[in-house]
Amino acid sequence: MEFDNNKPIYLQIYDGICNGVLSGALPEGERIPSVRDYGAQIGVNPNTVVRTYEKLTQDEIIYNKRGIGYFVSEGARKKILKVQRRIFMTEELPRIRERLRLLELDPSEIFSHPSPKQDEE
Repeated sequence: MEFDNNKPIYLQIYDGICNGVLSGALPEGERIPSVRDYGAQIGVNPNTVVRTYEKLTQDEIIYNKRGIGYFVSEGARKKILKVQRRIFMTEELPRIRERLRLLELDPSEIFSHPSPKQDEE
């Protein structure tokens, strides 16, 4: 996993796990890797993963079954969607709108323009 120097690693891991829940790669009720296994898998100190798992637990995205491991909470996807939609609408969308204005782009042009994947086909 490659990390951005402008954001704490534990928050980048947090975002990655949330994205896994949103995409269905980490379904609700499923066990996630142990702290040590995940740290080794992505090449970070287990203490960093502990910090991430603590935040995910605090936010009720995952829960710990003592002696068994961590699991994705029921309703986690819905919670993540609610938060991510709010962040998108209040932080990201205003920047996108301003960029569209500066580039004199109509939003309809975005949806009619082929995506890079379509260009390759």
